[in-house]
Amino acid sequence: MGWDVSNRQGYAEAYKDVIHEDAIKVGGVTKAPDYCFRIGGARKFFLEAKKPSININEDIQPAYQLRRYGWSAKLPLSILTDFEELAVYDCRVKPEKTDKVSHSRILYLRYTDYETRWEEISNIFSRDAILKGSFDKYVESNRIKKGTTEVDASFLQEIERWRELLAYNIALRNPDFSQRELNFAVQQTIDRIVFLRICEDRGMELYGGLMALKTGQRERPRACISHKKGNGD
Repeated sequence: MGWDVSNRQGYAEAYKDVIHEDAIKVGGVTKAPDYCFRIGGARKFFLEAKKPSININEDIQPAYQLRRYGWSAKLPLSILTDFEELAVYDCRVKPEKTDKVSHSRILYLRYTDYETRWEEISNIFSRDAILKGSFDKYVESNRIKKGTTEVDASFLQEIERWRELLAYNIALRNPDFSQRELNFAVQQTIDRIVFLRICEDRGMELYGGLMALKTGQRERPRACISHKKGNGD
């Protein structure tokens, strides 16, 4: 389909058409989708390749895995295939472990369909199709409205939920707080939680420290990177 899968053009790493086992963060852990297809270094879609023995039409796990990859990378669509079967998923819908395998699937083909529907596939996922805008048109025309939430919007919604729970909890234990004091305490707590999670993801704090507090451990794990004090210690 016009993709330089083996980088025969000798492009620099940042501009290769296809990245094998691209690195993305999923739930705070680095994962590696099998293939990432890009234009000018910008990700367009993932392709996750499975063994032919995997039943893509019925096995929930591969679909959930692919959708998590696409959701975390903010990609609209991605492909799951074992060559015998090919499935295209809308990755704008937040994946849940309880989702059916057909959830957010917008195209399913078997190898016997490839010959008759090759033009359709090529007109969506070929390199030229993406450069000409056909991919983007397909993405918009196949948007699954119900349950579609961009990852940033979903994160903001989650923070709003935290805000309500914290406000109730803090107000219950501090009845003398003014509204201003309550808002300040809630926002400061949320800011610190988000900051510490970022530190964990970047290796500045041992991963799981916040979870250790939740599970009842008294002390958070020490940072794995020492921070210098002003006196040089």
